[in-house]
Amino acid sequence: MAKKKPLILVTNDDGITAPGIRTLIKVMNEIGDVCVVAPDSPQSGMGHAITINDTLYCDTVKVHEDEPQKEYSCSGTPVDCVKLAVNEILKRKPDLCVSGINHGSNSSINVIYSGTMSAAVEAGTLGIPAIGFSLLDYSLEANFEPTKKYVKQLAEQCLENGLPKGTVLNVNFPKLPKSKIKGMKICRQANAHWEENFDKRVNPLGREYYWLTGEFINGDKGEDTDEWALANGYVSVVPVQFDLTAHHAIKFLNTWEL
Repeated sequence: MAKKKPLILVTNDDGITAPGIRTLIKVMNEIGDVCVVAPDSPQSGMGHAITINDTLYCDTVKVHEDEPQKEYSCSGTPVDCVKLAVNEILKRKPDLCVSGINHGSNSSINVIYSGTMSAAVEAGTLGIPAIGFSLLDYSLEANFEPTKKYVKQLAEQCLENGLPKGTVLNVNFPKLPKSKIKGMKICRQANAHWEENFDKRVNPLGREYYWLTGEFINGDKGEDTDEWALANGYVSVVPVQFDLTAHHAIKFLNTWEL
């Protein structure tokens, strides 16, 4: 009897027609049966937002007629897409959820803002092994070809071995040709941050408005971080947990007079 193919849920935050997700779909089609549920428009920076004060629409689409996967375009956030897929669209729980491939970095502190990673985290909370993929290139002409080998390898390893409970993977690719990528490194998240500014302007009607700007500051000199790996030609692989408890702080808080 032929072995049953794994069911793979594919989503993202750049929208269902983005080049990154189309690359991810092609690779996943080599591994299993694919269902795509992705936003109908860009949802970058949405984090773990969900739609609660508006209606949600989820329509069957076919972006490329020659591809076998089922595809659904959702009016909501990346997390909405995962919730709808698992609760309404799929007949069984997926064996794997992959999110991305994002246009731009989701390394270090960026993970908490990322819709790409929040979709993976949502899948993880539902007991589904999940990986978020990002490429350090914001261009719509970004070259995703060098990522394919590593995407496939990680997805296959995840399907074969699973992930530790409460964990998903945050994977970032350097903007390099295939020949320049040195391999993959298991890393920790760098202790870095954004120093933010708001560019204040006035519209033609005299109303003030703001554009968020900022500079990424990495003061972490460790050679075991995602930022170090990416700067030195490696694919960074960071295990991310969604239990936000600061366990190290419990002992300190117990000294308070409460």
